[in-house]
Amino acid sequence: MIAYKIILIILLVAMVYNLFRAGYAMNKNDASKPKMSVYIGRRVLLAILIVLMLIIGMATGIITPNPKPY
Repeated sequence: MIAYKIILIILLVAMVYNLFRAGYAMNKNDASKPKMSVYIGRRVLLAILIVLMLIIGMATGIITPNPKPY
């Protein structure tokens, strides 16, 4: 259970890392480096993976939502 949450946190950190790499690539505009769309595409892929992991975790009972959000 704790490993599942650690994997989700690592994926979130990787998503934020790709966000900043895309911003750097956009501002640098170097032809020899990967384009910004590569990093944005990775970020979208990570976001889809995170959402799927959350849905699967909630469906299997690994992650339980907060019963009282207030």
